[in-house]
Amino acid sequence: MDGAQTRLNSVQNDPPASMADEAHARLIAALRDGRLGSGQFVSMPGLVALLDLPLAATREAVKRADVHGLVRILPKRGVLVMEASPKVTRDCIDLRAMLDAEGARRLVGAAHSLPLAALRASHEALVEDALARMTPELPRRAILTDVSLHDALASGLDNPIAAEVYAVNRDRIAVVQNTRPFLTDRIVPAMQEHLAIIDALERRDAEAAVHAIRAHYHSTLRWWGIPEA
Repeated sequence: MDGAQTRLNSVQNDPPASMADEAHARLIAALRDGRLGSGQFVSMPGLVALLDLPLAATREAVKRADVHGLVRILPKRGVLVMEASPKVTRDCIDLRAMLDAEGARRLVGAAHSLPLAALRASHEALVEDALARMTPELPRRAILTDVSLHDALASGLDNPIAAEVYAVNRDRIAVVQNTRPFLTDRIVPAMQEHLAIIDALERRDAEAAVHAIRAHYHSTLRWWGIPEA
């Protein structure tokens, strides 16, 4: 009996919460890093093997992901990863822009200082490296740098319900991003758009920050070739 089949037969009852949480974390990681891609079908035995956890925990992870629209359960067959269609992509980027804008407003209005120096430095370093030479690690690094700004904006929401909405949408966007890796032609302008947002935050200019966020939203849709609604 192979390892996947052993895991399939090992646990049939509800898994411990910690194991279910681990399965969900591994599933999300697979969606984020592209091991599970847009529109991909995977059988339950295949998913058990991928996550390297028992069937019950894998099923629980799939149920959670299905609720959030990251996958769709196909009864007695397996799961289908969300399709990064133009509409889904536009809706996800639009939602992120709305949350970014509110996060920026609240960050600007906060009494404490904004820790933006490291964020600026990482963006400027990426622009410099992308202009110098395109290397294999730059697209993945660009995604991580991209997420770092949006995470920072989301932190300004200071609302656990909004934070949960943002986190789920971030996972959806990861699936979208994996369908079209960053290229030099997009890395530089995207990071420059981010730097415009950072500039506005440093000046505590909420209106300018929101304007820069909307400009980034429009540019992102154009890059993906998606018409606005």
